[in-house]
Amino acid sequence: MKLLIPVDGSELSLEEVRFAVRVLLAGLRGEVVLANVQEPATLYELIVAHDPDVIDQVSADAGLHALQGARALLDAAEVDYECEVAKGDPAHTIIDISERFACDLIVMGARGTSALRRTLLGSVANEVLHASALPVMIVKPDVAFGAPG
Repeated sequence: MKLLIPVDGSELSLEEVRFAVRVLLAGLRGEVVLANVQEPATLYELIVAHDPDVIDQVSADAGLHALQGARALLDAAEVDYECEVAKGDPAHTIIDISERFACDLIVMGARGTSALRRTLLGSVANEVLHASALPVMIVKPDVAFGAPG
């Protein structure tokens, strides 16, 4: 079974990884794909940067940075994984990644770091849950880790 775990660098996204590690160490045979989706640059960023390559590099670096904690957890548990950093609308890009990597399950948290986006458009998890043809497992925050509840 191939698990896609979208990670945004928040404590909740690390809880998703901890959950997946527990399931894999308990005997589920599977592979992990860690993904981070960066939203496209704003018009202001495009004007200020003057160079689209700079924006792409900053976006890629931010995505890799957001994956660091999750990678450390998987490395410590000796779980093999692949990483993907993409740019686009988070929900639809997550679904695209799941299809491209032939994933069987998407494991994600109920809340991420973007409160404004969640308020205006609904949560990314909710969008993925309704738009994905794959099963989506929602990992609720664990109060012991101080994640928002």
